[in-house]
Amino acid sequence: GYRTFKPEAWEVIQAAYRRLAATYDLIVIEGAGSPAEINLKSHDIVNMRMAAFAEAPVLLVGDIDRGGLFASFVGTWELLEPEERERIAGFIINKFRGDASLLQGGIDFLQARTGRPTFGVIPALSGLRLPEEDGVALETGGRGPGVGGREEKTAEIHIAVIRLPHISNFTDFDPFLLDPSVALSYVGPEDPISERTDLIILPGTKNTLEDLQTLRKSGLADRIRLAHARGAMIVGICGGYQMLGETIEDPHQVESEIGRMAGFGLLPIRTILEREKQTAQVKARALYAGSFFSNLAGAPLNCYEIHMGRSVAVEAGAPLFSLQERNGVPCGEERDGRISSSGQVWGCYLHGLFENDRFRTALLNHLRAKKGEPLGSPSSNYLAMKEATFDRLEAALRDSLDWKRLDDLL
Repeated sequence: GYRTFKPEAWEVIQAAYRRLAATYDLIVIEGAGSPAEINLKSHDIVNMRMAAFAEAPVLLVGDIDRGGLFASFVGTWELLEPEERERIAGFIINKFRGDASLLQGGIDFLQARTGRPTFGVIPALSGLRLPEEDGVALETGGRGPGVGGREEKTAEIHIAVIRLPHISNFTDFDPFLLDPSVALSYVGPEDPISERTDLIILPGTKNTLEDLQTLRKSGLADRIRLAHARGAMIVGICGGYQMLGETIEDPHQVESEIGRMAGFGLLPIRTILEREKQTAQVKARALYAGSFFSNLAGAPLNCYEIHMGRSVAVEAGAPLFSLQERNGVPCGEERDGRISSSGQVWGCYLHGLFENDRFRTALLNHLRAKKGEPLGSPSSNYLAMKEATFDRLEAALRDSLDWKRLDDLL
């Protein structure tokens, strides 16, 4: 039904653009896929139609590492309507390996054929640890089984992330990929859960009720319970946290037509989905005094929230976290998260939790201690690694693009 929804979506997009244009001097609009897919162009709302609405010049970016780049550029040019071609300002070549001067013949041909210049050749950067853009990477193996720091056979800790059909914010778990002692795998509805699994994570989702229904119908919910009975810890983040509670209610049908569903019943909470989405940068600290949380001693945690609904406790118990600030504003010591009496099931709304090195290390050492493995120290400063990655990308763009030409274009 997405085609029938597009007229409504287009109205929202236009309103969003007008709000941004009233505030910012420069807006960069990223399209999606090719602007010349002739089977999709009639109902396009993200590529040339958006560029025309914003009266924006367009740069076509091509991935030369896949091959056939000049044919792709010229083919795209030929399939565009004359008024769309007028909007094309030039080309950018991405992920080139080798001496960029070898491309000059192709660049000259491209200019002669289209009358448009090439704004730069960006090199292929090996080992660039950029977060993936969306869950397609999980389907194509980009984050599949055995992607952890070690092979599964030699890893100390085994973590299984449930690959929900509507999974979101799965980059929450990227910090584990850098740890040489951890094997991280994504487990889909039809996949088994290894008997060696120490930790199962139910991640965020764009549709909590439908994904919970899928877990039940596929039998994965039963496999999760069996792994828990064998001793695996279960953690829920955001939508996964909601699933671990007693009930989830969607009275306004903001996610689906499923009005109410029982959760796993492993945490004493119930959740009501609401129309407004909570989005905020959050500063928090660990509040709970048991399990591995006692080793954190109120350590500051930088996280973020992006969720529909609220979860309330159905029985007395200590929350996991105290929220200190939301978007830089003190928030009156709000509470978040719950843990089971056994300490083996817990969850919260805080995304980015595992990017905090001290928190991640405390959790992993708790799992190591259960198995009699030696305790470890932080495997990396994850935030510093991310900054270094973005600095490296920025330097490559600074050196590769014709900034004088881009400035003239603006």
